[in-house]
Amino acid sequence: MATEAAAAILRRAIDARVFPAAVAEMGDSTGRRWRFAAGRLTWNVETPPATADTPFDLASLTKPIATTTLAMQLALDNRLALDEPVAAFFPEWRGADREHVTVRDLLEHASGLPARLVDAPSASRREFEHDICAIKLEYEPRSRSVYSDLGFILLGFLVADVGGATLKEQFRRLAAAAGAPEALEYELPLNARFRAAPTMPMDDDVRRGRVLTGEVHDNYAAALGGVAGHAGLFGTGPAVGAYARTWLRAASGARDAPPPFVPPLVSEFLTRSRVPDSSRALGWDTMLSTSSCGTRMSPRAFGHVGFTGTSLWIDPARDRYFVLLTNRAFGAGTLDQMRDVRRAFHDALAEV
Repeated sequence: MATEAAAAILRRAIDARVFPAAVAEMGDSTGRRWRFAAGRLTWNVETPPATADTPFDLASLTKPIATTTLAMQLALDNRLALDEPVAAFFPEWRGADREHVTVRDLLEHASGLPARLVDAPSASRREFEHDICAIKLEYEPRSRSVYSDLGFILLGFLVADVGGATLKEQFRRLAAAAGAPEALEYELPLNARFRAAPTMPMDDDVRRGRVLTGEVHDNYAAALGGVAGHAGLFGTGPAVGAYARTWLRAASGARDAPPPFVPPLVSEFLTRSRVPDSSRALGWDTMLSTSSCGTRMSPRAFGHVGFTGTSLWIDPARDRYFVLLTNRAFGAGTLDQMRDVRRAFHDALAEV
């Protein structure tokens, strides 16, 4: 069976030490069809096994799940115009090369901003904002697309300001209104942190040398107190699956999804950018034969990945969603190995 093949791929990846733990879920707009958990939270055989209730650091899945959805809510409320200039929100965003950059450009990773800062992360929002607004643009805006954490950090600041509350507070309210599980949130409560799949800091992280359990892996998000536009969200497989079903129903035209999942607005957010050679939509990536979703999804598929070893792909044409959560960042496999596992995993489930 296809699900057995997908499970075998994840078990082999654990044996190859690509990641110690994995939780997967696949379903359709009506509910879950398959769920699987394998491995232990660390390489130590005495640590607990991964289960459906294991929280994972979702890393860059924060971009579409939290920041993009909040931007969509603000757009629905007519509080945020996607084509409004970034300069209207940040006085330090100045210069002839910057004046026409818009909120849409940040969402499409087409603002000209590089991926990361040159120096170590700043110690406060104020410093981050200054550094991002002042950094030299890497290319002419909208001439191409370069994946940028900086753009989504700035977008997170913008959403917080326009929404009049922190990302954490806004996302909690939105998730509650949408009926999303509480196991999808910024900053895990203390009683859930010990159950989280641990990660190890990067070599340039001041926290290097210790295990991060229930603590955000990304050092930029950590410098911002664990709540940021590009990273910081934690979630379980079932919680991400429930979120995926909401997007799937809305992308398929259902009108019973809660705000901001209004089909015309969802359609706009899922439309591929007109930027040359870009596969990006607004906050999401879209299907290419070279994507992490493998080769067998439809052209309507959209998704995202996270550096820690997470991914979410949704295919409205097939009425399917695919969640894969791992802690590859626990001193484990390379990004190339993770990419190969993701592609094989999704291709294996193509016929389910």
